[in-house]
Amino acid sequence: MRKSKPKKRILLPDPRFNDILVTRFVNNLMLKGKKNLAFNIFYEAIDIVSEKTKEDGLEVFKKALANVTPAVEVRSRRIGGATFQIPSEIRPDRKMSIGIKHMINFSRKRNEKGMAAKLAGEIVAASKEEGGAYKRKEDTHRMADANKAFSHFRF
Repeated sequence: MRKSKPKKRILLPDPRFNDILVTRFVNNLMLKGKKNLAFNIFYEAIDIVSEKTKEDGLEVFKKALANVTPAVEVRSRRIGGATFQIPSEIRPDRKMSIGIKHMINFSRKRNEKGMAAKLAGEIVAASKEEGGAYKRKEDTHRMADANKAFSHFRF
C-alpha cells in the first residue's frame, strides 16, 4: 500500500483546440514517446470526421467520447470461497480514461488504412452509438445490470 497519494500532473492544453481533454487523449494514443506523431494522427482524424459528418470535428469527438464512457463497472470480489462480480460506480477521471482507452483500442483493430482513418471511423461510429467501443460500454452496463443482486457486497 502507498504511503500517500501521488500528485496529479497538470496537463497543458493542446495547441490547435486549446483543450486538455485532447491532450489526455493524445497521451493515450502515443506510442514510444512520439507525441508529435500522435498529435498529427489525432488532428488528421478530426479533419476526416468533419469532412464525413459536415459538423465540427471536435464536437463530434466529444459526443463520441461521452457515448463510449461507462457509468458503472463490475469488480471481482471473493466472498466465502466464491467470486462475485460486484457492480460499482466509477470515479469521473477513471470513467474518462476507460472511455479513451476503449476508443483507441477498438480503432486500432479496425480494417482501414492508416491510424487517422481508423480513429476517424471509430469516432464517427461512436457518435452514432455504434462501433466496438460503444458495444463494450453496453456490455459493461449489461453485466452490471445482471449482477445487481450482489451490489450489497460493495466495498
